[in-house]
Amino acid sequence: MTQPVDLRDYIRILRKRWRIVTAAALLMLALASVLTLTATPIYQAEAQLFVSTSGKDDASSLLQGSSFTQQRVKSYAELVTSPPVLTPVIDRLHLNTTPQVLATSITADAPLDTVLINVTVRDSSPEQAAAIAAEVAKTFSATVAELEKPTDSNAAAPVKVSVVREPSVPTSPVSPKPVRNLALGLLLGLAAGVGLALLRELLDTSIRTEADVLALTDAPLIGGINFDSRAVRRPLIVHDSPHSPRAESFRQLRTNLQFVDVANHPRSIVFTSALPNEGKSTTTANLAITLAAAGSRTALIEADLRRPRVAEYLGLEGAVGLTNVLIGQAKLEDVMQPWGTGLIDVLACGPIPPNPSELLGSQVMNDMLRDLENRYDYVIIDAPPLLPVTDAAVLSRLAGGAVVVVGASRVNRDQLSRAFDILDTVGAQVLGVVLNLVPAKGPDAQSYYSDGYAPVMPESRPQPTRNGRAKRKSQIRAERLTGSRAR
Repeated sequence: MTQPVDLRDYIRILRKRWRIVTAAALLMLALASVLTLTATPIYQAEAQLFVSTSGKDDASSLLQGSSFTQQRVKSYAELVTSPPVLTPVIDRLHLNTTPQVLATSITADAPLDTVLINVTVRDSSPEQAAAIAAEVAKTFSATVAELEKPTDSNAAAPVKVSVVREPSVPTSPVSPKPVRNLALGLLLGLAAGVGLALLRELLDTSIRTEADVLALTDAPLIGGINFDSRAVRRPLIVHDSPHSPRAESFRQLRTNLQFVDVANHPRSIVFTSALPNEGKSTTTANLAITLAAAGSRTALIEADLRRPRVAEYLGLEGAVGLTNVLIGQAKLEDVMQPWGTGLIDVLACGPIPPNPSELLGSQVMNDMLRDLENRYDYVIIDAPPLLPVTDAAVLSRLAGGAVVVVGASRVNRDQLSRAFDILDTVGAQVLGVVLNLVPAKGPDAQSYYSDGYAPVMPESRPQPTRNGRAKRKSQIRAERLTGSRAR
């Protein structure tokens, strides 16, 4: 369902797409500057004509003459740009043009209820503009006298046109107008930039905010993890910086996870994503640490049998683990590796198999999960992404439910929708969604934990000394298994 758009959404879009708006405004401003600088200056000269009648001086005659001239003036204004007027002007001034072309640079208008005619001439030369205006006024007066001349050659013309304002040589051009052009270019650029920004936002289908996620699924949003550029170097933020806001967001995820499907309280949970690089492995590792810190016995299974990362993040041996158990080469107790304070046991990936989907969907895997659910409070399973392979869908059927990790700006609506469709097709229960990599700054920022309030949590850091002993024991097991295969 499309979310309603309000003023805050437009402001957010403009903040996010300000580069597009700025670029469009600067481009149009530069274009207006170039056109203004390269435009030919145009000068304007003006002359004003007065139309009167000749006749008796009594009041009745004057009133009739006034009405007569006002009616005539409308026609005279059209006559100013006619060939009978402009042809003599061209001949006297020796202009290299035609009456039709010259008429495009001359305008004449008659103000309402007056007997005045304003003649305006525009030209690239101020002197020529004034000369043309003066000559047009002079020639027009003679032309009207000739047209209005009565048949009786001894009688005077009833209409007289007088020049009441002679044209002067203009000192400044009327075009171009730099301030007006630059202001218009800036306004057009801003309008075009805003339009492009809105179009770009409309075409952008990336998942960025909670609203984007909730528009695609009814599953609850159980956590939001802010983006941290140091996460690549320090994936275990809960261990390395337990009092940071990012670490606190994993504790909030732990709390929210306890209220998911309270009736059934699933103990085995698959963590997956639509695409790679959305942060599911770091999410499962940090969540397991926070669950253990709260006193929950936690089993962390590295079920991504294609690109395993959990054992590497935790500093454990990954050469022996889940695949050895699934093919009957090792017992579960022999390959589980303790980590930290002892409340976390990690089942690493083991050797990469050629048939991951078949192994993960086997009865052995199902039996192993039931066994782990009886031993631990939580069984956290790091599974591959949903769209490239079917492993996570197969695992979700065996586990108590699935949590989808969504990387902000890493996946679009269509991809995430298809991921939910895959889980729905296999009948998996989606327990919730974790929005990861949420910007902590900028227009799309959504702070899930304030930097100004970070209480000291009553947790002790896991001691890495146990990890070293566990890794050494795992290496010995791996060597024994390798030796047995060789024999």
